[in-house]
Amino acid sequence: MFAELYMSKHRLLLSGGLVLVKNETFERVSILVTDGIITALLADGDGPEDAKRIDVSDRLIIPGLVNGHTHSHGAPGRGGVAGDMTLEPFLAGSAWLNASRSTDDLRLAAELSAAELIRKGCTSCFDLFIELPGPTVEGIHAVAEAYQGAGLRAVVAPMIADKTIYQALPGLLEQFNQPLRDIVAALSMPDWQDIIAVCNEAFATWPIPDGRVRPGIGPTIPLHCSDAFLTSCADVAAQHEIPLQTHLAETRLQQVIAHQQYGTSLTAHLDHLQVLSPRFSGAHGVWLSQSEADLLAAHDACICHNPLSNLRLGSGIAPVRLLMDGGVTLGVGTDASNTCDGQSMFEAMRLAATLSRSQTSNSEEWISTRDAFAMATTGSARIMGLKNVGMIAEGWAADMLFLDAGYCHYTPLLTPLDQIVFAENGAGLREVMIAGEYVFANDRVLTLDEPSLTKRAADAATRLDETNAQTRLVNTAASAVVQSFCRATCALPYPN
Repeated sequence: MFAELYMSKHRLLLSGGLVLVKNETFERVSILVTDGIITALLADGDGPEDAKRIDVSDRLIIPGLVNGHTHSHGAPGRGGVAGDMTLEPFLAGSAWLNASRSTDDLRLAAELSAAELIRKGCTSCFDLFIELPGPTVEGIHAVAEAYQGAGLRAVVAPMIADKTIYQALPGLLEQFNQPLRDIVAALSMPDWQDIIAVCNEAFATWPIPDGRVRPGIGPTIPLHCSDAFLTSCADVAAQHEIPLQTHLAETRLQQVIAHQQYGTSLTAHLDHLQVLSPRFSGAHGVWLSQSEADLLAAHDACICHNPLSNLRLGSGIAPVRLLMDGGVTLGVGTDASNTCDGQSMFEAMRLAATLSRSQTSNSEEWISTRDAFAMATTGSARIMGLKNVGMIAEGWAADMLFLDAGYCHYTPLLTPLDQIVFAENGAGLREVMIAGEYVFANDRVLTLDEPSLTKRAADAATRLDETNAQTRLVNTAASAVVQSFCRATCALPYPN
């Protein structure tokens, strides 16, 4: 039945579910969907005769979750991050995971990520994917087409830099002994003008006609980008009217180096370069200060909270309450499957609420379930530049999750939103709808051939592991040096 409905272009009337209306209250209403848009919320039993009626009276219905920060390239690298790695040693040690990938490998990675996102209740994502040594038009378009085929909404942003980590961190190269020093010193990124030219061409020839999958741009980490490159990325974002996202103050090391290199914080430096704008979002923001929150709010910029990977990599706990009280728009993301071990927005949303309780015993300063849910829906949608996504209301996109109201999480059902945020992990998810079309039902992603994806992923992993074996050895050796350097550098003070 659901496969048929996925292809249906008729109006749908979703009848009798317990619906989270306008992200405020649960009401027993029917939802009329026309051409992918919610056109009416009706009293149960009402509705036009020509609409295809579907009984959802045994469902809790909420808007689809929106992942404000992920990396599809991490899907084939799942399990490739050692349990004791922090971010910078991971960056140095993981290049082999992304090396030698073909355009088809990039497409496969996006399809794998899309399948898991859909299964975990995500209907939109901001994907900063990497292509080494630099982006290509074909690679960017392949990732976009993968999301389009999966039916997911996405911002596809090539993750780009014009410095290697060894060039970005002053004093790091000097910590290496020969011959490893010569090897890492010889590594380089493409010229930034060439990177920008590729992005401009890819965006000007965008292959997706309906706007469901849109471009973005992702200068990876400010320290890894020259000032001229960062300024040019901001110009590209303005020219194409697309979002820009970078990893901002994810680790303490980044702020220490920023104060050494710029004499100020990362955010203040970006402000000086005129990179901050309503199109701007920073992922993580773990080590942001009050003054930086003020700068972000003044520019109507956003921060995407990624609690799963922040914990996995030992980066810390982001000052979400400080940012929220300062007027910064907040979203929630999962980060990559190799740095947080999955794409569950339910888990990320739960941590967004519960981690705040470890920072203070004053419950008035905790992130409420309503706050966390807003971050995981309309907040992340704002980061993506989506204006009618993340809420069930007239005129909004028909992106919805259907939870089994009889599942153990909801028995008894007393405070539905609390029970969803605190307890749901995807086990109670029964259907997913995007733009009025079912993309998941009967424990099956309807838009992707998952058994084929599994085989293709296994074949690709075997091939790439063999191809990149020597690179892996070099990366492993370099990672140990980077880890030692970072421990010493992080001990240095910097102004708060």
